[in-house]
Amino acid sequence: MATVCKRWRMVAYDTRLWTHVSLRPEISGLHVGSLESLLALISIRFGPSLRYIELPIELITHTVLHELAAKCPNLTHMLLDFSTAMQLHDFSEMQAFPTKLRYLCICLSEVIFMEGFMRKIYNFINGLEILHLIGTYEKIEEEEEEIYEVINVHKLKSATPNLRVINLYGINFVDDSHIDAFSSNCIQLECLAVNFCNKVTGSTMKTLFQRSRRLTCLLMNGCNLQSEYVMQVEWEKSSIQELDVTATDLSTECLIDMLTRIPNLRFLSAGQINGFNDSVLKAWMESGSARNLVALDVDSSDNLSDEALHRFLSRHGSQLWGLVLSGMPHITDQLWQSVLQLLTNAKILIMGTQERLGVNIHVDQLMDGIATHCLNLERLELRWDPENLRFSDKSQKAIDILRVKCLKLKCLVLSDGRYYEIVKANFERADRTTVVRTSTNCRVSNYYLLSNYKDLIFN
Repeated sequence: MATVCKRWRMVAYDTRLWTHVSLRPEISGLHVGSLESLLALISIRFGPSLRYIELPIELITHTVLHELAAKCPNLTHMLLDFSTAMQLHDFSEMQAFPTKLRYLCICLSEVIFMEGFMRKIYNFINGLEILHLIGTYEKIEEEEEEIYEVINVHKLKSATPNLRVINLYGINFVDDSHIDAFSSNCIQLECLAVNFCNKVTGSTMKTLFQRSRRLTCLLMNGCNLQSEYVMQVEWEKSSIQELDVTATDLSTECLIDMLTRIPNLRFLSAGQINGFNDSVLKAWMESGSARNLVALDVDSSDNLSDEALHRFLSRHGSQLWGLVLSGMPHITDQLWQSVLQLLTNAKILIMGTQERLGVNIHVDQLMDGIATHCLNLERLELRWDPENLRFSDKSQKAIDILRVKCLKLKCLVLSDGRYYEIVKANFERADRTTVVRTSTNCRVSNYYLLSNYKDLIFN
């Protein structure tokens, strides 16, 4: 672009365009052909303006890191992608690394041991506040392969005493001892996420809460939690406000024990748990511990009846910002129509199931009800199969009302089909082209409501 003319050159080289740079082609589309080109960019373009950079494995060398340390004094956020690595570069000569990093994200390789690299950077990263270690969970195949501990968490925790947010995502070797290691050294810890680390059983959770008095957010989606360990935690003494135990095998007894003892819970994700039934909801409601709740996700909780949910929402619906009642065939538009008038503060609503139903969903009335009662809505997802959606020739009017009244709506997700096309065309005619999306490309969740949401974003 800069070669077009002087004016375009001036715009292209404006330092404001060079604060956030991703050089991973599959993420940003930007590709640097050679190390020499990157070194020239660092020196001439990036300089003091650069604050965030993403580097793929081929560009992570000691010369590049030396240049970033020397030429980019304001670099605070860095992502290093080793995920496709089959061989690590030689870092024996590395003497410098950016020292002002606040955020570091490392995408781990399945097979490359990182210790040679990590040993060189330990002295430079003690100012880190946010650490992401991203595993290869999504690449793992069904058959059991040998699991390598490719990064030494026990050494890493000693070099990062100031961490506030730790995200260990889908790492197949992470277990309870690694959680124990971080909690022993990171006294500032506010948020710990170990989603899809299936070796985590919760055996060190009691110690975690005893040490980490500031811990307000614990995300354990897909972990192998054991009820006996969870019940040992002194929940009433903890500061926990945000909890995700989705897709764990916690028992009904454990869920009742835990939820009735947490005094200030604001955010709960507890979907895909067979033990989450009407008695859990009843005990939780009667204990008064749900008085501060603003976000609830009970996706695919087939053991919850619509009567119990209606009773719970009648009491607590008006305080909710986010509600997920998806994945349950018996929860239809009838329940939603009866509770929408209570959900006046809702910002996120997720409803419907992808299973083919024996009943039809009258989507026009549903849209009309949402537009009438949920004026603060920002994100809405309807997961029902297009074959189950019934709408009339006048459905445009209901869509118009939703679009005109819910002015904060940023995202409306629908299953691909005729109704999706109608809604998308309606919003595009009003120049709101990015709002309507298909469930193939987009999923909504209550995670947007987490207090550390921006710090937890990776990739």
